[in-house]
Amino acid sequence: MRCSWGDHINDKRETLCYRSVMIEQTQQVSGNDAINAAYDNIKGMLLAGRAAEGWWEGDLSTSALSTATAVMALSLADSAARDENEVLQFHELVESGLKWLAEHQNDDGGWGDTVLSVSNISTTMLANAVFHATGQSERYSYVMQTSQRYVDEAGGVEAVLKRYGKDRTFSVPILTHCALAGRVDWQHVMPLPFELSCIPSKFYAAVRLPVVSYALPALIAIGQVVFRNRGHWNPLVRWIRRAAVHRSLNVLRSIQPEPGGFLEATPLTSFVCMSLLGCDLHDHQVTRRCLDFIVASVRSDGSWPIDTNLTTWVTTLSVNALAGDPSAEPDDEVAATLGPGHRKRIRDWLLTQQYNVVHPYTNSPPGGWSWTDLPGGVPDADDTPGAMLALLNLREFDEPFLEEEKISLQKAATWLLNLQNRDGGWPTFCRGWGALPFDRSSNDLTAHVLRALELWQSRVPDVSNEIAARSYSAVQRAHRYLSRTQADDGSWLPLWFGNQFNHNDENPLYGTAKVVLALQDTGHGHLPCAVRGVEWLVTSQNEDGGWSGRKGLPSSTEETALAVEALAGVTGAESAVISGANWLVGKVEDRSVADPSPIGFYFAKLWYFERLYPIIFATGALRRCLQAPKHVDGCRDTI
Repeated sequence: MRCSWGDHINDKRETLCYRSVMIEQTQQVSGNDAINAAYDNIKGMLLAGRAAEGWWEGDLSTSALSTATAVMALSLADSAARDENEVLQFHELVESGLKWLAEHQNDDGGWGDTVLSVSNISTTMLANAVFHATGQSERYSYVMQTSQRYVDEAGGVEAVLKRYGKDRTFSVPILTHCALAGRVDWQHVMPLPFELSCIPSKFYAAVRLPVVSYALPALIAIGQVVFRNRGHWNPLVRWIRRAAVHRSLNVLRSIQPEPGGFLEATPLTSFVCMSLLGCDLHDHQVTRRCLDFIVASVRSDGSWPIDTNLTTWVTTLSVNALAGDPSAEPDDEVAATLGPGHRKRIRDWLLTQQYNVVHPYTNSPPGGWSWTDLPGGVPDADDTPGAMLALLNLREFDEPFLEEEKISLQKAATWLLNLQNRDGGWPTFCRGWGALPFDRSSNDLTAHVLRALELWQSRVPDVSNEIAARSYSAVQRAHRYLSRTQADDGSWLPLWFGNQFNHNDENPLYGTAKVVLALQDTGHGHLPCAVRGVEWLVTSQNEDGGWSGRKGLPSSTEETALAVEALAGVTGAESAVISGANWLVGKVEDRSVADPSPIGFYFAKLWYFERLYPIIFATGALRRCLQAPKHVDGCRDTI
């Protein structure tokens, strides 16, 4: 029972056109005591995780990588400081940071990005270098010996370069950090063309910068400290770079948020800070603001997180998990759970988080959302569709739209339509930046945008024919993109999530689940690529009923929940859903459901975990099970 596009345009208030036949013909499951009890339990945990203001702030993992870079910047600032109070403050932070690093070294001598991560060459080189830079090698001799052995066996500089390939976004900062610590010769640190930051920002994509779009601060600051220490063989380039020093610093100052944190990220801010200190710019405004941010971001145990918070992201994820299946008739679950006043408070707050001016960092036009409510965020194509879905889900089905809400949603839709790449997919931040992996179109973002655009089209009245036609064309191009990027085995790879135990850190489970979910919710579950995606998910289930990045790896709450959410209600996947739901119920009952896994990728593939992820994902999955066709009720017979 497929609807034509004309139905979308002529009457948005009709039954949602993107429903699959299977979901339209089903009813909510009742009487499943085990799943109902587990859902009520996990939903209570999610609601208990709200901040005092009513939305969710979450809790990002502490990071050895962030801690090492922050300590390095503070150590250099300590050496240059002239104020006694400042010297004492920096010294105490350096001492507590080193102590934390020593206490959290892995048994193999290395460090991973989080306390749940396996060791990697990048974080281990950073941590090893900072013990040397602070003159603490003798005090922490065992830490130094074991970490140096790990570095040597892993391959050192060559291993870092190999890990990141052509993308210098993270390899050059790592080697710069190590060079400033005296552990790597400056000749091993590749120069960065910081002078390119002086050209108009609209040409950044055309000049093919060697770093991704969000790394402009690192390009400027690190480019300058490398140039200061190794110069350049070409006299013309030397002249150009000398001439660009002051002007590029002005660019850096213009894009720094008032609190000082670039992207609210400790590593990026620390790399900028240590590079400016390496250029003897201790009193520069950018340096001082960076130091203020680093000092303000330290945790009570002496460590630093990878980023301040993902408040907007985890709030929209939580709302959408509570809203359940958007293709089913709304039953006011969000209204009953949150209450009308709370719903309105979150809705009003989300509306204030939308960017209404051109972003000074990426030159992004108004209309998008960032992952955080703090000034260092940047609008992107994952948080924007998430916010759109949340705004739509935070209302009763027949509740009239306020004019400001319609305007906000249309601005967001237009922002997304303008961001779509020529290949039909969506990048994260900037259209056309396709030279490096984290600037290219991605499957997970494209799937998220599809869901948001089609739900917006079906729910909001009075969408102009022009923008409706643009949206329809964009959706068709996105389908072709997803069909092209599907792997031979039927899976899709995501951009922003991984699995540390899988080949190349890939997580096809996350990517495939997100694409299958989007295609099912938008009425395209019949497409050949969607059918193949479902088959991959079903056959990738572990024997214990859970899922991981690929079959055979340890099952996790996050990955199992994502698979169950995508498959719930899909004909032919009933047995897999029952087994997956049973697995989740068991985790709720033994109270391990909230144990997080480091599946998140931050910028430049830095691992993180978010303590709300397993709770949010499990809430959404179990709710989908309760809304799925009657066959899921069989779970109660097997739990």
